Amino acid sequence: MRALGRLGDVAAKRASNAASDGPAVTRGRRSPTSVAAIIVAFNQERRIASAVRGALAIPAVDLVLVVDDGSTDQTQSAARDAGAVVVRHSHRRGRSAAMETGFAVVSMRDEPGAVARDLLLLDGALGEHAVGAAPLVSAVSEGAADLAIAIHAGPGSRATRMASALARGAIERASGWSPVQPLSRTRCITREAMEAALPLSHGAGLDVGMTLDVLLAGFTATEVECDIRVRPAPAGARAPLLHANQYRDVMVAVSARRIRSGIVATQNAVDPRGLFHREDGE
Repeated sequence: MRALGRLGDVAAKRASNAASDGPAVTRGRRSPTSVAAIIVAFNQERRIASAVRGALAIPAVDLVLVVDDGSTDQTQSAARDAGAVVVRHSHRRGRSAAMETGFAVVSMRDEPGAVARDLLLLDGALGEHAVGAAPLVSAVSEGAADLAIAIHAGPGSRATRMASALARGAIERASGWSPVQPLSRTRCITREAMEAALPLSHGAGLDVGMTLDVLLAGFTATEVECDIRVRPAPAGARAPLLHANQYRDVMVAVSARRIRSGIVATQNAVDPRGLFHREDGE
């Protein structure tokens, strides 16, 4: 398979805020806001406590929510003992569903009339490295971008690089920006940008889908180097299948947005003045 073509002229125009070295645009410091860290975890009993403590150590983070995605070990108890609010899926539903659960719970916990929290998206496997995501929070809170993506250390496999190349090409065609690590899971995002990215794409397509949705909605994104080291990509007999699934998920996410952008472009061309739009009650 090969990378798909343009995501559509309309989509490209909506993402025209991209600069030559990335789409981040300095907007000036935003109103002070707190941050909720959402940590998705599955069977991370050994690492989740240090991940929670690391997230709590980041300035502006006043809520750490762990979504236990159907773990069969003591992830839930370890997270709660470390100071996190914990919600649990009765069975494993995947990272996208867990992230959406976390977003819904954070929204319900916001104080009425208060500024909505920004969201720091973390993985339970980060363990002690979670605190390294602090620069992402600064980038969003200071108005550098609506979505800040971590550039982290650690080698990737050739198969993973193939999925990254597919994601990078799709983002570049949509916005003119070529991110270094388009599939990085560690991110900070404003509430408004997160809402534009819902519903989230499945599996490994979550990250590229989020980035594309944010850019195509007119928000900004940037990458920030962080002192985070992730575990090496899986090896062994199951690795080829895992990498094939990753590439498939990215392809599905990219294809869905290409089709969606094409539909929008066609609708605008056929009905540029909205002649067929009807308000409720007409």
